[in-house]
Amino acid sequence: MAKLHVPPPGGGPRTSVENERLYRFEFPERPGALMNFLDSMSHDWNISLFHYRNHGADYGRVLVGMQVPPRDQAAFRRFLSQTRLRALG
Repeated sequence: MAKLHVPPPGGGPRTSVENERLYRFEFPERPGALMNFLDSMSHDWNISLFHYRNHGADYGRVLVGMQVPPRDQAAFRRFLSQTRLRALG
C-alpha cells in the first residue's frame, strides 16, 4: 500500500497552477514511449508536474500535471482517449 502513496511535495504548500489537472497513468517501460507521448501532445499544453516511479515492473507509475487552456479541453480529452496509456483515475 505504501508504494502507491504519493507523498506531498516538500517546501511548503503548493500554489495554484492555472488550468492544471492531475492524471495518473501506467507508463510502459520501452524505448520511445515517453517521446511518443510528448510528440502526440499539442505544443500549447504544458506539463507542470511529472513524477515517475518504477519498482522493477514492465511499466512505471506516472503522476502528470497538465496545463491545458480551456479552449483546448475537447482536444485534450480526445488526446487522452487515443493514448495507449492505462489511466488509473
